[in-house]
Amino acid sequence: MTDSSLLNSELELQQQEELYQQMLLQTMGKLQSESPDSTLIRPQPGLCVKTFSEPGKQKVFINICQSTSVPPPPDLSREELVQLLQSEDPSGYRVPMSLGEPHAETDNNSQGCTAYDVVINQDFFQKSQKDPLFQQFVILVSVEGLENKYSLELNRDWKVLKNRKFLGSVSEQNIRMKSRPVIQELQPQENGPACVKRPECSLLVEPPTGHPEYLIAEIKLPGVSSSRSLVLDVGEDRLVLTARPSLYHLDIFHPFLVDQDNSVAQYNKSTQILTVTMPVGSSGP
Repeated sequence: MTDSSLLNSELELQQQEELYQQMLLQTMGKLQSESPDSTLIRPQPGLCVKTFSEPGKQKVFINICQSTSVPPPPDLSREELVQLLQSEDPSGYRVPMSLGEPHAETDNNSQGCTAYDVVINQDFFQKSQKDPLFQQFVILVSVEGLENKYSLELNRDWKVLKNRKFLGSVSEQNIRMKSRPVIQELQPQENGPACVKRPECSLLVEPPTGHPEYLIAEIKLPGVSSSRSLVLDVGEDRLVLTARPSLYHLDIFHPFLVDQDNSVAQYNKSTQILTVTMPVGSSGP
């Protein structure tokens, strides 16, 4: 039952914070502009993609924009991208992005259409413009992000417009800054054999109000030098972690039903903290 892919990346100290930023940016549509935990950004135009919604064949434009305020994803080489796209679950690699609300526009033929603004990290966008494979990957994750957020079905036969970087006018977007309310503190306890410890674990939710979209487990693992020694099993309402050899063992039931298939774990060697980000299912409390 163990999904070793959940532990396929070891972050440096700065990337640990980016995981939270990524998770927060995926709830853009529900942010309040007056929230003290959000900040207003004005992205720069990047490229404009034309596609169609299914099954009605309504014309849709995707403005892929860039901003230094959006954190970059983990470094990814071209060879790693090829392997990722050939893997069974390429969704394990997450690209932080801000997904804007749909806005009505008119195309060159004065026909009505719908446009969406997607904002990604500026450096990652510039990297994608130097390699067609990366560009197609950026378009793909943008399309999938919009489909997931707005329950859309978009045609994969898209076209990048050559003479237009943006359809409509560039508007400001709110991006959520970190806010990590602790809802439960699980203190370390001695369980089982004397040599096996229960690590300290904190459970957090985002957003802090309303129905939570993410449940985050932060597990402190002092003495663990690599994620290769960790065995993690995320269930619908349970998390089991073992650090070999016989160093730590954690078995907890969490308060929400989560989407175990789309959960992701990152181990930070600098802080020796494992962060497990679990999307909360709609059937949760």
